Amino acid sequence: MIFRRLIKVISALAAVFLAGIIGYSTIEGWSLFDSLYMTVITIASVGYGETHPLSFEGRLFTIILILCGSATLIYGLSILTAFIVEGDLTDILRRRTMLKKISALKGHFIVCGMSATGKYVIDELKKTGRSFVVIERDPERIKALSEAGIFNIEGDATNDAVLQSANIQSAAGLLTTLHADSDNLFVVVTARGLNPSLKIIAKAINEESERKLRQVGADSVVMPNFIGGLRMASEMIRPSVVSFLDTMLRSSDHTLRVEEINITDTSPHRGKSLDETAIMEMEGVTVIAVSDGTGPYRFNPSRDRLLSSGDVVVVMGVVENIMQLKARAEAG
Repeated sequence: MIFRRLIKVISALAAVFLAGIIGYSTIEGWSLFDSLYMTVITIASVGYGETHPLSFEGRLFTIILILCGSATLIYGLSILTAFIVEGDLTDILRRRTMLKKISALKGHFIVCGMSATGKYVIDELKKTGRSFVVIERDPERIKALSEAGIFNIEGDATNDAVLQSANIQSAAGLLTTLHADSDNLFVVVTARGLNPSLKIIAKAINEESERKLRQVGADSVVMPNFIGGLRMASEMIRPSVVSFLDTMLRSSDHTLRVEEINITDTSPHRGKSLDETAIMEMEGVTVIAVSDGTGPYRFNPSRDRLLSSGDVVVVMGVVENIMQLKARAEAG
């Protein structure tokens, strides 16, 4: 708001200078430089003498120029002071620094929309230590994200330039949680065009939207209403299981999660058994299953199970400990 007012003041001041130059040139017949010089010393009130003797009309014009120019100049200084004092200048500099940091991210996630669903997505990414950027249109929500130290972009996530400013070319995944299915559809189409290898997860309200979202490029579609219904039924028929999951997800002492560890071609665990990797010995971590990445999962695997490139080890436990395992297993 202040920035717009500052632009208006600068425009008004430029108009006053132009009027002064034209006025002196027309009334007194001076050159453009003499008219400019007289306009500057008149508005600035530096106390120099007249460039040339003024006629009655010229003095009357000078009085008007002083009143208009001084008022505009004083108002402009007050706006500039407010611009600095109220933090707008600081915010601009901070945002430029943040955009530079975002442009250096690699393998991060982009969250489109700080909706009711998006808030939980953001909270989960933050708890698990992921790098991510949030795109949001609401200035108040952008302010809240900035105060929380979360990277953010203010704008429309369906716009190519906005997604590019979130460094979508280097991102590992995108999650779109906008309110309308049509908006999520546009985001998926735009994002898929900018980064064909990007993993995209989209939110859908209507069942018929799921098929459309997958057709235009979404890798997975999540329906909050469907999940909410399952949760309510589970509360009724399997309360102990729900209680366990709540404890795991909402523990205040530790962040407990089910995570996956990928065995790559360069992994130091490749060709070793689970027992040799010591994954099963990590405190606070339990190995649930192992898969070759394409076939079925083998639950409660044997310690002798050899790990190959492309295998996925599913573990449950404290996030900090799991991240240590991932760092070791996926090194290289």
